[in-house]
Amino acid sequence: MSTYYAKMWQKGVVIMKEINVTDVIRELDISKSYLYKLIDKENINIPRSDTGRYYWDEEAVKTIKKYLKAETSVDVRNTDYLLSSLGLRQSYINNRRYLGNKYSLSNFIRKTVDENCKGINIVADIFSGTGSVANVFKDKMIITNDLLYSNYISNYAWFGNGEYSKEKIIELIYNYNQMENKENNYMRINFANTFFSADDCSKIGYIRENIEFKYKNEEINFKEYTILITSLLYAMDKIANTVGHYDAYRKNVELENKLVLNVILPEETLNPNNICYNLDANELIKNIKSDLLYLDPPYNSRQYCDVYHLLENVARWKKPEVYGVARKMDRSELKSNYCTITATKAFEELIENADTKYILLSYNNMSTKGNDRSNAKISDEDIIRILKKKGKVTIFESDYKSFSTGKSNIKDNKERLFLCEVFSENKRKINISCPFNYTGGKFKLLKQIQPLFHEKEVFLDLFAGGGNVGINSTSSRVIFNDLNHRLIGLIKFIRETNTNFLLNKIDNLIDKYGLSKSSLYGYSYYDCNSSIGLATYNKESFLKLREEFNKKAIVGEIDYVMLYVLIVYSFNNQIRFNRKGMFNLPVGKRDFNSKMRSKLVLFSEELKSRDIQFVNKDFRDISLDNISPKTFIYCDPPYLITTATYNENGMWTDKDEIDLLDFLYRADKKGFSFALSNVLESKNKKNNILFDWVKSRGYYCNYLNKSYSNSNYHRKDKNSISEEVLITNYPVDWRNE
Repeated sequence: MSTYYAKMWQKGVVIMKEINVTDVIRELDISKSYLYKLIDKENINIPRSDTGRYYWDEEAVKTIKKYLKAETSVDVRNTDYLLSSLGLRQSYINNRRYLGNKYSLSNFIRKTVDENCKGINIVADIFSGTGSVANVFKDKMIITNDLLYSNYISNYAWFGNGEYSKEKIIELIYNYNQMENKENNYMRINFANTFFSADDCSKIGYIRENIEFKYKNEEINFKEYTILITSLLYAMDKIANTVGHYDAYRKNVELENKLVLNVILPEETLNPNNICYNLDANELIKNIKSDLLYLDPPYNSRQYCDVYHLLENVARWKKPEVYGVARKMDRSELKSNYCTITATKAFEELIENADTKYILLSYNNMSTKGNDRSNAKISDEDIIRILKKKGKVTIFESDYKSFSTGKSNIKDNKERLFLCEVFSENKRKINISCPFNYTGGKFKLLKQIQPLFHEKEVFLDLFAGGGNVGINSTSSRVIFNDLNHRLIGLIKFIRETNTNFLLNKIDNLIDKYGLSKSSLYGYSYYDCNSSIGLATYNKESFLKLREEFNKKAIVGEIDYVMLYVLIVYSFNNQIRFNRKGMFNLPVGKRDFNSKMRSKLVLFSEELKSRDIQFVNKDFRDISLDNISPKTFIYCDPPYLITTATYNENGMWTDKDEIDLLDFLYRADKKGFSFALSNVLESKNKKNNILFDWVKSRGYYCNYLNKSYSNSNYHRKDKNSISEEVLITNYPVDWRNE
């Protein structure tokens, strides 16, 4: 009987007969490589010995079968066959040696989160290393970050958004493995017979240069670029003449030519909203939001840029001058404050700026163990003091065999997880405004209506419009829905486009058409003032831009950069199309000034930081059965008794109103909380349909303090105002229940 089963027997646990892996693969009708791939991919919990050997029994086989049913196994098995026929092997995320790697603790970390944290949809791992912890949260939206570019490249390969060709990756890896090269390139000149043999150095240098060439010549995309570099880094690390790091190499060792690249095939079903960063964590934290912030900073004095300088050099491929026995490059910009006496200060600043529901800190109990370089830089007392200022703290502990350089005799080593449930007050500092003026937008009313919301994990903005309400939601996930496909398309485009790239495209388009740039030259340059505005100067150029945009739009091509510039330079910064699908607003008084630019930047970055789904449906086509029960529904439909640009010709009818109210009634019956923005009276008109519905259903009508008209330029009778209300199916004092 194995040690594991003996222990279970002693504990009185009913156990099944142990079987070997040959029996398992025969029962499942799969290859051994595919079995292990599936276990790693799905993080399947199979008991293991201290040496890492799996224990197999009938229960384990049943578990694997469940996952097999969900797999699109035909494609995977075909890929396995292709790899096998070419003599290639596949690498997985855990096949990389790395200081502080938490792969062995990943199940413990996930279990701790699942049992103690609620509403986790976005996980930020901002000291991600090689991504072993991020990998256990791949069913969520993931934000990864690491100061080392080599780790950023790997994280993007495993988790980053983008398609790639499996066939292309396999073909390139096969060709790289077949080639022999003894050229005197950068790697051979600087690293021959140190960490690698001279010929392996030549091969590494050739492969890396070829990857760079193919990317610059657009033969591969960025996702493929990161996958190939990661394959190379993994292959180098596997054969390196080191003791697990690159602080030094072993001398008097006969080096062989052993470089063989394995194939890396990241999952294709990852969350498309994943974001990967290569920034200082303390700077990044100021600009991201998450549900769970996982922290695994360096523990001691050992700078990661020192021990992985060679892999960093190859990843960056700037070919810097190297020096010293270990052939290190200049690493001054890659030093971490968490490895110095300033670690506590840096940690405190990080926690103060964190915008998240939960903080999970992984920190070793090395403060009084090992040699001086191994001792932890932040004391337990400081950790608890700092976290307690942020929220409620709980500590979890697990035995952990740490990596050491061989100079430390470390016993009774434990990894601790400090879980901080963040206090809820003052999470959001400012509201983000839509970068164009969508009629009926609720930005000015946000401070009144937000406290009345009964928000949950998911926020469904049923009539999203410009997105003012949804983007400022405190929910973990936001669904933007609007029937206007151009509007939804524009917001989605802003989210998916790099902000600086978008700004450059806008500036270039403005220059191309000769439109005004008041933020640069001022109003006097255009012979006007802020009161008169820029309409006269811009009219001709604006009409030309509008004409060319409409030529594309009429055949179904929407140029979103052109559309945004049109909106910015149009009357009242609005968006409007006629029945033929043509943009028909006249030129406006304003341009892409500093205020508009700032709005766009903030809006764009906020979109990128959130887990957002875009939907373009009539509300009647949205099935309540397909919505998470943890969804809050907000509705800001066209108002039946008012006239706005989207409702000038009675496009919102009595039937639409009745259908919407029926939709909300059905939502109420299914247990959803909802809030409906509307007006009951306007310009001596009364919405009897809405009034009778609220009264008959017993819903709550919350009157807002602000009296306003949807569009000020429509208000001829200043006394004929519309009283905004927020109708809810819950009392607004729900927080006090």
